[in-house]
Amino acid sequence: MERSFVNGEWVEFKETFASINPSDTRDCVGNFALANAGDVQAAIGAARAAQPKWAAQTTQVRSDILQKVGFELAARKAELAEIVSREGGKTLTDAAAEVTRASQVFHFYAGEALRYGGENIASPRPGVNVQTSREPVGVVGLITPWNFPIAIASWKLAPALAVGNGVVLKPSEETPGIATELFRILERAGLPAGVANLVNGPGQITGAALIDGIDALSFTGSVPTGRKLAQTAVGKMVKVQLELGGKNPLVVLDDADLSAAVDCALNGAFYSAGQRCTASSRLIVTDAIHDQFVEQLRLRMRTLKIGHAMKADTLIGPVISERQLDMLQRYIAIGKNEGAQLVEGGRLLERETPGYYLEPTLFTDTRNDMQINREEVFGPFATVIRVKNYDEALATANDTEFGLSAGICTTSHKYATDFRLNVKSGLAMVNLPTAGLDYHVPLSGAKSSGYGPSEQGKSAVDFYTRTKTAYIGQ
Repeated sequence: MERSFVNGEWVEFKETFASINPSDTRDCVGNFALANAGDVQAAIGAARAAQPKWAAQTTQVRSDILQKVGFELAARKAELAEIVSREGGKTLTDAAAEVTRASQVFHFYAGEALRYGGENIASPRPGVNVQTSREPVGVVGLITPWNFPIAIASWKLAPALAVGNGVVLKPSEETPGIATELFRILERAGLPAGVANLVNGPGQITGAALIDGIDALSFTGSVPTGRKLAQTAVGKMVKVQLELGGKNPLVVLDDADLSAAVDCALNGAFYSAGQRCTASSRLIVTDAIHDQFVEQLRLRMRTLKIGHAMKADTLIGPVISERQLDMLQRYIAIGKNEGAQLVEGGRLLERETPGYYLEPTLFTDTRNDMQINREEVFGPFATVIRVKNYDEALATANDTEFGLSAGICTTSHKYATDFRLNVKSGLAMVNLPTAGLDYHVPLSGAKSSGYGPSEQGKSAVDFYTRTKTAYIGQ
């Protein structure tokens, strides 16, 4: 049994749960200790006790530990990628890229540990000096999803630790194995006991218990869960950062490079089995190019190699679980009932191993008010919405409760600039897939897709610290 990590020790709990390989459901990745509310409180208590000493360490000490983590992640990329692929259903190529990103994140925040700080500000009063400083918030609860199990855990853990916080991480119960390995790396890097703690379990038990006794909460997941957590956290005066879902539009204008636009749509909608918060789920295409675009996209979809995530020639692996597969089939039925045309894919697939395999799915003849265009469908599932012109395309793109990522394919500088300035989303992509982020720049969503300070880059320090202003008289 794989244990949880509390106060510098690998501990067993009474109950366990299994992690199953979605590429081969006969393969149990491991059994993991299931934390209850009391176990979570013990982890929070350990972080609370260890945090002051960690915050008092020099920035060089904290930086050196994060550097060691980054180096080990890079050195063991192939080995760690196999864990990500086996339990998460990612192709080995995608999994290796994610491990690389986690390594880059730790190296980046190793540098930020030395750079972050305050400033001197001139006072309008004579004889008064004003200085600001950054202080850790205290104990931070982190709840991470299964679709980027080591990258997202890293971009929450690394900045929280860099500025001197204590941490409790609850990873998704779908992908506990790679989180366990990440904590072994933290331990080997010399992180003091209790500073970072790992507890596994379902959100309704372990995640809910994490709210009590912490100073800040960072959550990545669904909008309904994020809203519930935020309501509870605010009632307890807990600082909150949420990165939530999307219904991301990709606008394709008449003047777009057709081949490049199809590439953007194929990548954004279907790579990683569409299981990215930034995936292109609504393809908004103007009249003149619509039919050509759909035909070219359908032809490209048929070339996608779908299979076991750890096979070298697989381009798209399975979806994460039977529950996810059932949800996708329900939305396919909803689309048909709404009058949309299923023009490609949508069938369950059989492979050499039993797994959760689904053909990438494309609907046309859809309206933006259809359920399949209003609700997040987290999988290899995209719709096409026909529009007359750019103005209608922009209005359609913005007509959603979500605002995470949005893209446009066009050769017009005028339309590209207007879209970038006026689309209501945290990310705006021009002639690029809506999915695909760098590790050193801010990430945040608009409307229901995000709440609180940005993640990643220098902006992350805003969430994981509080600013103190000091007035000093002569």
